[in-house]
This record gives sequence, C-alpha cells and structure tokens, in this order.
Amino acid sequence: MGDSANVKPGDFTGRSVVVIGATGALGSAVAIELASRNAFVTLAGAGTEKLEQLEKEILARDGMAHSVNLRPDSEENATRIIESGISRFGFVDGLIVASGTNRVAAITAMSVDQFDDVMDANVRNTWLICRAFGAELLKTGRAGSVVLVTSTRGLLGLGAGYTAYCASKGAENLLTRTLAAEWGPSNIRVNAVGPTVFRSDLTAWMYTEEENAVKTREGMLSRIPLGRLAEPEDVVGPTLFLLGNEAGFCTGQILYVDGGYTSC
Repeated sequence: MGDSANVKPGDFTGRSVVVIGATGALGSAVAIELASRNAFVTLAGAGTEKLEQLEKEILARDGMAHSVNLRPDSEENATRIIESGISRFGFVDGLIVASGTNRVAAITAMSVDQFDDVMDANVRNTWLICRAFGAELLKTGRAGSVVLVTSTRGLLGLGAGYTAYCASKGAENLLTRTLAAEWGPSNIRVNAVGPTVFRSDLTAWMYTEEENAVKTREGMLSRIPLGRLAEPEDVVGPTLFLLGNEAGFCTGQILYVDGGYTSC
C-alpha cells in the first residue's frame, strides 16, 4: 500500500515505515506517533537496550513495532535493515532518516577523521539507506515516501566550527531534491524537514541555566520570531505530514521547522 491508499488524513494504517535513528530524541518520538497512528514500524539504530525499551513501549500501547540493532553504515547493513522490515511486516513503503552527528571545531583544528565521521554519518549512511529502500520499491513497483531530517544549517552557515556539519546538511538537501527527481516517475516521494535546535542528548546543555548555555540560547532566540527553542514533538507533525497522504503532491521539498529562524 502506497501514498495513493484510501486512508483518513493522519492515519498510517497499512503503512510499513522504517525509522533510522530510532533511539534518538526525534526518531523515538516519530516512531511512537507512527505506531499510535496504526503504522507498522521498524526501529533501526544503535543500542540494543534503548531499542528494546522503545519496542516494548510501543507494544504496550498496542502498536506494531520491530527493532533491528543496526546502523546503515555499510551496503550490507543498509540492506539488512530494509530486509528486516520486510521479513517482519511483509513490505516497506516509508523511510524516515533521523540519525546524524556533529563534530565542532574550526576547520584548521578539525582532523580529516572528524570531518569524515560527520560526512559518513550524515551523508554516506543516508545515501546507503535510501539506496537500499529505493532498490526494494523499484523492484516491487510499490509507491512510497522518504523523509530526511536535515537542518537549517543546510541553508545557513555558522561561524562556530560547523564546516563539516553545514556541508553535510547542504548535501542532504540536494540529495532530497535529486532523489525526488529521480524517483518521482516511480511514485516515490522524497522530502526533508529542516529543524533548528531541538532538545536532544546533543543539545540538552543549551536548555540549562549555565552561563555558556544562556549566552548561546539568547543568541539563538534573538533570531527566532516565535521566541523559544524547539522540542522533538514540534518536528514530529511536519515529518509525518511529509511522509503521509496529505503531502501526496509534495516531493523535493525541504520544510524548515524553525520558529521562523530562516525567515530573518
């Protein structure tokens, strides 16, 4: 069942969605909401304990979930993730890539290995899982949709040691648009959400009252018309909108979920 399925707005009944980065703040929130909307959810990520806890939480709420403790960091692992979802639920027709990393350093202080870590996690792994997902849908002729999680940093630079991260997110933006063009004739949509800062393990320090956190946060808030930083839940709705039937004529789009940050 693809995007043309006759289901109610916001309902994911009959959809089988793979969530990459399911143990992260956004990935877990998206997975829980998908399951609550009747999707079959394949949870992929690192950390067996976190994955098992998330799977149990979804099952306890009468959702349908299956976990696989893998990152798409090789052709083999990317294929295994997709095959795991197919083995459990019979097919896949949705993909959300909510994983990624950052290394903060001035370009002259950043090692090549650090740069490669960011590009591998944010670009190469995303490319690999999209490749495995697309190969399956093109083989079966099934319609589907992909949502990548990029960033406002794919559009705007930042003078704070973000040369690797900004470059990687810019690459994800163009991957979104290029795959949309390539797969559109096969009824596979590809879109992205571009959040600004939202609460996660990596950004939790910005929500504290420590001096550096307050200074950094105030600098961000001066550029956000809505006057606050985001929570993962702020990004869930836009992500599922792009994944679902309501966005059936949207592809190649980057939806910035940023409180107005990119408008200033």
